[in-house]
Amino acid sequence: MVLLATAESHAQFGRRWQIEQNNPPATELIVARWRFGTNGAIGHMGWAHNYPNSDENFNEFIEQSTGIDIQVLSYRIVDLGSEEVFEYPFAYVSEPGEMELTDQEVENFRQFIERGGFVLMDDFDGSWQMATMRSQVARVFPDRPFITLESNHPLFKAHFDLYDLNGMSPYVPGGTITYYGILNDAGDVVIAAGHNNDLANFWDWYDQARMPLEPAADAFRLGINFVVWSMTH
Repeated sequence: MVLLATAESHAQFGRRWQIEQNNPPATELIVARWRFGTNGAIGHMGWAHNYPNSDENFNEFIEQSTGIDIQVLSYRIVDLGSEEVFEYPFAYVSEPGEMELTDQEVENFRQFIERGGFVLMDDFDGSWQMATMRSQVARVFPDRPFITLESNHPLFKAHFDLYDLNGMSPYVPGGTITYYGILNDAGDVVIAAGHNNDLANFWDWYDQARMPLEPAADAFRLGINFVVWSMTH
């Protein structure tokens, strides 16, 4: 494990917050957690929420529930503004309501999708976080609006049949959970954004009483559907 936080990042975040980088094994799937420019509304650290427990628990569930070659440690923090972003085609974004992307990050985001990548945006709620997320993604794709993904969309049945997206809603802030997507030229979802949901909380705390088993299991199932969808479309 390599210590990721540096004096530069300490200055950027305004306090000492140490995050350890992970060096993943050479598996078929490595989940990239994007680190991106922020507006400071969540202390500049929203991108790291639930890290690394949620990453490890999610990977373990993928390993046990699919035939995908993945291990518990198959995850990595990746700077959106770096060339490394193109090495890992499945990306997880935490707290996109805190996004304030640099021009390079906007360009890399666009190229990532155009090269076949998939982005899952998680853990944002309320109107202002939605507005921020939309405004930043609009910089990436000004001509591709978000559409609402209904519960019967094939994405939600890519591996597990999952029809009730709102079974998780009593355990997350914000009210009704709604998923939005941006499509590529072939009509496939390439960005999925879950408003008023927080999958990583379930992945992180599924073994605690505050997260009942069934909604937590659905959170894992939903995450796997996104992964399988991304690898087959």
